[in-house]
Amino acid sequence: MTAPSLHREPLPAAPAYGRSTIAEVFTSSAAALGLPGFTNALELPAARKVCVVLVDGLGASLLRQRSGHAPFLRQFLDSSRKLGSVFPSTTAAALASLGTGLPPGQHGLVGYDVLDPGQGRIVNMLGGWDPGVEPQRWQPHPTLFERVSAELPVTSVGLARFDGSGLTRAALRGGKYVAGSTPEARVQAVCEALSGPDRSLVYLYLNELDKTGHRSGCSSAEWGDRLEDLDRTMRSLAAKVPADTLLLLTADHGMVDVTPAQHIDFAGDTALLDGVALTGGEPRMVHLYLEDDLSEAAASRLVSAWRDAHGGRAWVLTRAEAVTAGLFGEVAPDVARRIGDVLIAAREPVAFYDTRRVPASALEVVGQHGSITRAEREVPLLTLRKPGPGPSRIVGR
Repeated sequence: MTAPSLHREPLPAAPAYGRSTIAEVFTSSAAALGLPGFTNALELPAARKVCVVLVDGLGASLLRQRSGHAPFLRQFLDSSRKLGSVFPSTTAAALASLGTGLPPGQHGLVGYDVLDPGQGRIVNMLGGWDPGVEPQRWQPHPTLFERVSAELPVTSVGLARFDGSGLTRAALRGGKYVAGSTPEARVQAVCEALSGPDRSLVYLYLNELDKTGHRSGCSSAEWGDRLEDLDRTMRSLAAKVPADTLLLLTADHGMVDVTPAQHIDFAGDTALLDGVALTGGEPRMVHLYLEDDLSEAAASRLVSAWRDAHGGRAWVLTRAEAVTAGLFGEVAPDVARRIGDVLIAAREPVAFYDTRRVPASALEVVGQHGSITRAEREVPLLTLRKPGPGPSRIVGR
């Protein structure tokens, strides 16, 4: 399946798997806790306790652009570093890399919804796991929580509905789960989990910012309000954690706003669907799964049709091109079949919809992500507190 490249801009470099992506956050945390067998790629300082806060949807550029809403977090920007999200820059793939330390090509959660080759249908990787998909079989590698909890206590803190969810069972299983219905309750749960005298690892997941971004857009006043809420929560948490705690904040992906005028419905364009059996992914990173008996010439015509129509606003890649570029990291043979034969990764603020299969509510989403633009792929890593006595160890004060 070869076709002349009509990309208007070069494809960005692949995520730096193994060096500076969110996949290294927990492996480096485990090393900072003194556990053998883990590499401290992020060079985190040694600590007896580590708390990692994952803020869904808080891109590095968004935090800097809207830092006026975050006076506490703003103190840390000059000393912060940027990490790469994974590809696609979507929550399921990113949290799976966070939880396993592996790139998507290894853990197998390669999109929002993707092909299950065994069933021959599209299955969801986030909130609605297909009953025919067993999470532990889809992602069989030991999670970092499983590995660390063999040595010391591990606690995950989040909403009750995520306890035992398909994504949790696939990528974040292990340790103890504590639910909190409000950010304040979750802060209290974190502090209780860190209160013992022994070493421990705590994970706090906050999704309010991402929900508001999807609904109202990341440039909205409502998004700014949620950032202010987050800032207060982080100020409170940093003041309350024990002195021997390393407190980190990061994110799974960034976000861009897409207006209805920038929606592209390709459901009625026969040239863009000729030979396509199924579509998956999400509006900013579409997977196209081709008919099994499609000829190479027909597949090349399809790729050319997409590049002719949308090469000015998206990167159009074959699976082979994406794998060769390292976008998914090293790809296991059984995972490769879950990846689309053709991938449409948005470059401009546009979104591609197959309205034959997506619900009308999908077109109401404003803030979106999934592609490899800087706004979507760059996330912050902030050190909010380093181990040491007293409140003066809150970095930035």
